[in-house]
Amino acid sequence: MSVQAGSKVSNSTFLLAGFPGLEREYPWLSIPFSCIYAMVLSGNCLVLHVIRTEPSLHQPMFYFLAMLALTDLCMGLSTVHTVLGILWGLNQEIGLDACIAQAFFVHGLSCMESGVLLAMAFDRFTAISKPLRYTSILTNTRIISIGVAILGRIFLTAPIVRLKFFDYCRPHILSHSFCLHQDLLRLACSDIRFNSFYALALVICTLFLDAVLILVSYILILHSVLTIASREERFKSLQTCVSHICAVLVFYIPIIGLTMVHRFGKHLSPVVHVLMGNIYILFPPLMNPIIYSVKTQQIRIRIQRWFTKPN
Repeated sequence: MSVQAGSKVSNSTFLLAGFPGLEREYPWLSIPFSCIYAMVLSGNCLVLHVIRTEPSLHQPMFYFLAMLALTDLCMGLSTVHTVLGILWGLNQEIGLDACIAQAFFVHGLSCMESGVLLAMAFDRFTAISKPLRYTSILTNTRIISIGVAILGRIFLTAPIVRLKFFDYCRPHILSHSFCLHQDLLRLACSDIRFNSFYALALVICTLFLDAVLILVSYILILHSVLTIASREERFKSLQTCVSHICAVLVFYIPIIGLTMVHRFGKHLSPVVHVLMGNIYILFPPLMNPIIYSVKTQQIRIRIQRWFTKPN
């Protein structure tokens, strides 16, 4: 459907722009995107299954990893129908209620993932700085409490529901292949000051604050590691943090990139904005299972055992 059709869309329906200018390439683009979504869903399900079935992985570090995999899995499921729906030529329209629900989950799951990464940083800090008290600090009860607090973060995006009561007098054309809060705000003619301020405050109080606390935790970890006399022990301690550091970079770099493109890339092609948006929602869920499967010995050994098991 062409962009011009946006003026004919009903008041409760929006048109997802998809990949402007690349409409003829959709059949080809659908192949890598379908493969990426298949890897996101299968990779995170594999990590969850390994952790569930391997008793040796029933410890705090891997419980947090399971939370990360579940969050990534939900992120993939929340956007797969609109992205592939456009590329497969099935549907380019989305109702207002469905759009608000998708934006709620996309932003809420981002807040949750940031919280999981912060919890994993606390886990690494406790394991390295207070190894003798590790099991007494990260008890099952405390892990459940942390998990509930992380899950509760998704409701911080509840004000997105206010979008249902806005008037949308501008052309109903969304600039991505999925719904985002700022995209709907851009089309609204109602008073959006509360939503705009709340969105900024939420980013500062969750994503930015989490990033600062993660950085502080690694400064403290480095300080603890430097007090270890043995060079080999120092290296082994830092090795346990590599996977988490990679996961943090994989999560925050696309967010920073998307923010820079939206803030300073007004002159860039719309395709660049769309690609950055897709990298933001797909890169962490795609890479996290790969990172932890390669870098975490227990998971790697378990997976290798499955694939090398004799018939």
